[in-house]
Amino acid sequence: MRELYLDDLRVGQRFVSDLHALDEAQVIAFASQFDPQPFHLNDAAAKDTLFGGLVGAGAEISWPQPTRPDDVLRVESEILEITPSRSRPDRGMVKVRSETRNQRGEVVQILEARLVVPRRPSTADSG
Repeated sequence: MRELYLDDLRVGQRFVSDLHALDEAQVIAFASQFDPQPFHLNDAAAKDTLFGGLVGAGAEISWPQPTRPDDVLRVESEILEITPSRSRPDRGMVKVRSETRNQRGEVVQILEARLVVPRRPSTADSG
């Protein structure tokens, strides 16, 4: 994928990732490193929770549906805001909403992020 600059983006622009098949080993590996709770690491322990199986959950990122082993995921992102920096003309802020969807089209994760994005270097700068 080519590098994108602030100048290449527009509000409403959408991006869709490739598909990613999730298996139980990936769920457990992620949870072991980032959220080692029994209901994330052990399917038997997870069955006794409100999730009814292995699942991801977070505080700043929301997971409206469980993410399960054997899900096939894709991320759909949309540019919500673009704000060029007044004090730093070589960059700007971009607000992006990303939704991770499973093979049934259900949203399993929502992330809204503000990103610092560089502007395209001018030809005078590269020279």
